[in-house]
Amino acid sequence: MIVAVIGAGPAGLMAAEVLAQGGAAVTVYDAMPSAGRKFLMAGRGGLNLTHSEPLPDFLARYREAMPHLKSAVEVFPPDALRDWCEALGQPTFVGTSGRVFPKAFKASPLLRAWLRRLDAAGVAFAFRHRWTGWDAQGGVLFETSDGLRAVNADATVLALGGASWSRLGSDGAWAELLAAKGVAVAPMRPANSGFTVAWSNIFRDRFEGQPLKGVALTIGPHTVRGEAVVTRAGIEGGAIYALSAELREAVLGIGQATLTIALRPDLDAAALTTRLSGTRGKQSLANFLRKAAQVSPVGIGLMQEAAIASGRPLTSFSPGELAQLINAIPVQVTGIAPIDRAISTAGGIAFSELDAHFMLHKSPGVFAAGEMLDWEAPTGGYLLQASFATGAAAGKGALRWLSQRAP
Repeated sequence: MIVAVIGAGPAGLMAAEVLAQGGAAVTVYDAMPSAGRKFLMAGRGGLNLTHSEPLPDFLARYREAMPHLKSAVEVFPPDALRDWCEALGQPTFVGTSGRVFPKAFKASPLLRAWLRRLDAAGVAFAFRHRWTGWDAQGGVLFETSDGLRAVNADATVLALGGASWSRLGSDGAWAELLAAKGVAVAPMRPANSGFTVAWSNIFRDRFEGQPLKGVALTIGPHTVRGEAVVTRAGIEGGAIYALSAELREAVLGIGQATLTIALRPDLDAAALTTRLSGTRGKQSLANFLRKAAQVSPVGIGLMQEAAIASGRPLTSFSPGELAQLINAIPVQVTGIAPIDRAISTAGGIAFSELDAHFMLHKSPGVFAAGEMLDWEAPTGGYLLQASFATGAAAGKGALRWLSQRAP
């Protein structure tokens, strides 16, 4: 049983491991010079592998894709991923937010241990092999430095990732290859991305890179507590990523989105009004807001931006109006950061094109996993968990299909 796994990220490597354990002869192909480049990038600030919340809550994070991912994640849930890491000599811990990290906190020790185990299991690697489709005989075609190479495989697992961070290997070029085979592929869009805001020059120059901590962000009926960061072009950060689907769809639909920021979400308008009704004396309004309501300088800057947009100076606002504004600052989001800078992508192979074992209906023996599929999830470990889980499911699906074809 010869299996080609295309893509050396978490989904592809997990599929390769499952296949090798099942007795298949596996070669992993990748266009890059080494394995797991985006995985290593994801671990630069601390590798968030998965999350410790109860599984029903965890699965709900996948939104409309949950029914399609449920079985894979239930078979390879967060606890199984943590046990898998432990077996590689990389124990994990649960952070204060419930996120799960390896104790080494980095991706590189885990990846090195994993590659050693794959090598010991007989998994081969062929780098600088860019997949270009199939030849007339059904061979898997690769573009290499020595020209086109055709590989005959009994089964193939596609795990080429989405379309963000193309310099690390996931450029989404595979979408055209599958579309040419009649496979429905939803257009890829930025997920967990930043957004553009037309800040004033004064605000941009003063507050670029400043964090907004402990805020609540709202768009429509959706509210998220967390942190965000002001960028020169707009806004990004964990709380923004959690709302990126709603913000993105609003921008794509009507050209803009109104994001509401609450700077002191634990204080209601009445409490804030009481605090702001005291005598300001000779204090500047900024100092008064900072001391009386504990609003940060960047928060005061946002209030100034909102006041300018309203056509009134902030100094003309009454205590009650200031209190209302502190927890309802409107920010007009005007665009989406480029897909290549997004953490992940939405869109991909429609689940209707796959059977229950992640095999393409139109290409028997070809399986797909990871971010190639049409799903998205917030940061917090959900992205990697589904990539690992669907990789394992695709590997098992390929073994099942091969066993059915065996004489």
